[in-house]
Amino acid sequence: MTDNETKTKLIQEYARHEGDTGSPDVQIALLTTRIIQLTNHLRINKHDESSRRGLLKMVGQRRRLLAYVRRQDFQRYMSLTERLNIRRK
Repeated sequence: MTDNETKTKLIQEYARHEGDTGSPDVQIALLTTRIIQLTNHLRINKHDESSRRGLLKMVGQRRRLLAYVRRQDFQRYMSLTERLNIRRK
């Protein structure tokens, strides 16, 4: 899990306004860090199927959030994927 300090730093960096903790940008950033951590965990623990399922659910959730941002504001989508190093189609 991400510690509170890292999570707070991410929220401040990707927040769209003061007190923003739930915008799609923040959710995508938090999911991305968690996905990276789980991917590294699964490289070591290849047979951890329950974590793999959780990872797939997170990737799907992030994909849906990215599609939403892309529909709403394409420039924001491009900058967000660039900042987080997320591949796009």
